Amino acid sequence: MQTFPLKSLSMEVAQQKQFQLIDIITRYFRGDEILSLGDLGVVRGMNKPRYTKKVEEILADFFQVERAMLVRGAGTGALRYGFMSFLKPGDHILVHDAPIYPTSKTTLDSMGIEAIPVDFHQEEKVKKVIQLHPDLKGALIQHTRQKMDDHYDIGTVIGYIRSMNPSIYIITDDNYAAMKVEEVGVQAGADLTTFSLFKLLGPEGIGLIIGKEDLIRKIEKMNYSGGSQVQGYEALEGLRGLVYAPVMLAIQADVNEKLVSILNQGTVSGVKCAFLANAQSKVVLVELTEPIAEDVLYYANELGAAPYPVGAESKYEFVPMFYRVSNTFLTSDPTLNKKMIRINPLRSGTDTIIRILHLSIQKAQAKRQ
Repeated sequence: MQTFPLKSLSMEVAQQKQFQLIDIITRYFRGDEILSLGDLGVVRGMNKPRYTKKVEEILADFFQVERAMLVRGAGTGALRYGFMSFLKPGDHILVHDAPIYPTSKTTLDSMGIEAIPVDFHQEEKVKKVIQLHPDLKGALIQHTRQKMDDHYDIGTVIGYIRSMNPSIYIITDDNYAAMKVEEVGVQAGADLTTFSLFKLLGPEGIGLIIGKEDLIRKIEKMNYSGGSQVQGYEALEGLRGLVYAPVMLAIQADVNEKLVSILNQGTVSGVKCAFLANAQSKVVLVELTEPIAEDVLYYANELGAAPYPVGAESKYEFVPMFYRVSNTFLTSDPTLNKKMIRINPLRSGTDTIIRILHLSIQKAQAKRQ
């Protein structure tokens, strides 16, 4: 089995991103402001908390985009507001010919939007579908992988679409990609990029939308109410998470690569092979020699591994996570449920993961005897 994981940032590049973000922060905040928890309530004239506005300006500067906006609803909410900025019921949107991420599909269905699928790997097919659907209003591109064999480059796909119809709005779902890769979708030419700050050590339920000013202004009008505003203390908490995210994720990526190498050397009996994949976060997929995946996951939990995600890389998740293959991957191959697990190292090292995996497989094999 071959997979095509996204290229992770090197430790050196991750450090530079951290340093760059800190430098930008010092250009917007006084030192004593950074040592506060932020403000509450909307300020007359800007209709949002003062600290929230500053954080949004910092993030627009960091990602080099026209505007940034913090919203409620995490990545799902950010993507939903993004859709609402350029789509209305009955509109058509171009999507990859793969299982759509469940929460994205729910939003599109509830809005009455028709998804037009096409294989993003096939340039001519993409162009032909656009030609056949001149009424297309938008395109959704998920930066991470939806199927095990996905390997399209997000910038290349954006180029296909732009060459055929520059008026199509392009929105990218950069959950599990932001702060792990060199560029997010809007930096590769999309109109909007959305992702969850909860997945980047930030607060629960806060998402980020970055991109074109005219679209984000529409979203701001939808969130005029003070009760829908992201408060200053939440904005600062999200910013603090982003400061630490790139280096932390680079360490995690390094452990992933080392773990694959160790497992493929036959270190753990009962492991057939291991490989990296973006499913949706970048993880190690472990194929077992026997159909004992469910029992292995049960015993891994007993041995201290997290059995399911809270935010899939949130601040609450630090022990290694042993869990089932993602729903989108299972949709394409339901048999994976019995013979494969995924492991996210999170903050752990390879020794801890190998120990838990070895003991879990031993216990699962003993149960079958």
